[in-house]
Amino acid sequence: MSVWCEDEAGPFSTAPYPGSNWQPVSKPMRQEHEYIRNGTAKLLTLFHPPSGQVRVKGVTSCTNAVLHQWLQAELATVVQSLPAPARLLKPEENQRLWKSWQQGLKVRFTLPQDLPPLRMLLVMDNLVGHKTPQFVLWLCAHGIMPLYTPLGGSWLNMTESVQRILKRRALEGHLPQTAYQIIQWLEATAVGWNRQPTPFIWAGLRAQRRERARQRLHSLGGSGACTHRPLRRAIVPQNNGNTHIK
Repeated sequence: MSVWCEDEAGPFSTAPYPGSNWQPVSKPMRQEHEYIRNGTAKLLTLFHPPSGQVRVKGVTSCTNAVLHQWLQAELATVVQSLPAPARLLKPEENQRLWKSWQQGLKVRFTLPQDLPPLRMLLVMDNLVGHKTPQFVLWLCAHGIMPLYTPLGGSWLNMTESVQRILKRRALEGHLPQTAYQIIQWLEATAVGWNRQPTPFIWAGLRAQRRERARQRLHSLGGSGACTHRPLRRAIVPQNNGNTHIK
């Protein structure tokens, strides 16, 4: 099953973007304190976590008409590139497969009776525009199951992470003058990212490092305090001649 994520980043304004840089001691880089508000830009993003490939489009307006038209074109291309299903399920089995992905979700919708084979899962946030009936029916007709993240669950959408990386690489330390310039920088950064993409994996190397670090710590008395050295039992003599293990 192919899993893709979608989100919109921004708005990005024509203002200074502070960033880390190398400067001589006592001579920090100074940001402009005056700038002209010359429009904003947003970045439409479609992300494939297993491969790290990202598809983007910079826009100055992100209405449903703009977003849906771009998404439908990109998703249709992706679905066409997917391998054909290994076997065709019976209609009732296919319906159960689609419904299984709605189990435990707070945001659900009524599935059409006639469904094609399920080809892709699309993770999105729960904006109203993402749940437009015409758009949802188009997704289902192309074998795409939309999954909406709950409120406060944006971290479940990996597109948020890759957007932060693209924004940092494209804008930090710069002062764009126009919205078109912001779009150019963001799209060019995405092209560079796709030349050597980084796959995003749940419980990957970073989670394994955190787990190893956690195992090296020893909690103290049930509190939030920890120590890197395990506690050792000490035998303390008492005045009555007995011993006490502490």
